[in-house]
Amino acid sequence: MKITKIALGLIAIAISSQVCAKTYLTVWEDDLKSQGITEAIKDFEEQFDCEVKVKEVPFLSQVDKLRLDGPTGQGPDVLLIPADRVGAAVVQHLINPIKFMQEDQDKYIKSAVNAFTINSEIYAVPKVVESLVMFYNKDLLKQPYETLEDYYYFSKKIVDEKADQYGLLAKWDNFYYAYGAMQPFGSYVFGTDSDGNLDPQDVGLDNDGSIKGVETIKKFFENGCFPDAVLGESGVGNIDRLFINGKAAAVINGPWALEPYSNSNINFGVTTLPVVANGKPMSSFLGVKGYVISAWTEHHNLAEQFLKFINQPQYVKERYVKTKEIPPLKAVMADPMIINDDFANAIAIQASRAVPIPSIPEMSEVWGPINEAISKVVTDKATVKDALRAAVEHVNYQIETLKTGL
Repeated sequence: MKITKIALGLIAIAISSQVCAKTYLTVWEDDLKSQGITEAIKDFEEQFDCEVKVKEVPFLSQVDKLRLDGPTGQGPDVLLIPADRVGAAVVQHLINPIKFMQEDQDKYIKSAVNAFTINSEIYAVPKVVESLVMFYNKDLLKQPYETLEDYYYFSKKIVDEKADQYGLLAKWDNFYYAYGAMQPFGSYVFGTDSDGNLDPQDVGLDNDGSIKGVETIKKFFENGCFPDAVLGESGVGNIDRLFINGKAAAVINGPWALEPYSNSNINFGVTTLPVVANGKPMSSFLGVKGYVISAWTEHHNLAEQFLKFINQPQYVKERYVKTKEIPPLKAVMADPMIINDDFANAIAIQASRAVPIPSIPEMSEVWGPINEAISKVVTDKATVKDALRAAVEHVNYQIETLKTGL
């Protein structure tokens, strides 16, 4: 058989293209956060002889965008997801479990891993944890109090409505904020079944602990410690305004408040949330962002190697330096760089006390009724017991409706 020069040339080109072909990974990072992984990517590309394409996509829109772009081949291999949306993403077959996390899970704080665990499978590498903390004005409160009861008596003493002066303020007419005072008494959103999975048939937001927790925060409202300005949609903004203007000695808020507070003239400190009457520290909902792998990727194993690589302590530490987002990697949380930073250390400690926002789809049916119940309680439109029990009945009805598809 005679092989022509043209045929030989074509064979050579084919072989050359196979040898020279590079594997590409597409990664979606959050807006203004890609600089945090630049060096890690550079080292990964060199070691694994591949190219990583990074695209900044607004964090909260990534899952919805994946749903559209994934099937067309235009989606990423790796993206970010909030823990409370992982359940729906799994049900909709948008993401795949991450195998190496079964071995590496102990490197991360347990609550962060739990936030991404469904049916014993781990679907994300935790990247960032967010939690409520206490900000306090050092000119009005030299040292933060240890107990919530101390804050209550301090608030009663310092409050001056005419001067718009207050002690502790918190957005406690909202379930997201109020849950931190409820959970230490035994309140829970969903119980667990025999396999440790969340059980949407067991809603624990009207038990004795829930009632005790809401009663604890109600007295701040009924005894004049909180102004009406903290209620409703404008409440968070008014709390920020009062703190920035030196009219509130302390506020409970999240990491998003650090920048505006830092840009003000307030001399403030940051610490963990106080202890409640039974001696347990206040909890909070834990917000977790994590890297996940698309179900449409053709390079799952390489995507796993990528995530394992960029989440080594030296790269996670660098990511923290550049983005100021608190990582749930134990080795970095124990670093003096974080321990010696009041804000970072408060987030790190509070995150270990926090409870992940339930990731199952039924959680979407909880917010509305419980928010309404707490709002009725703090505005004296219903008793704690009646409001919570009616709300849980409503939640159970909505969950049942969701399940039956009616």
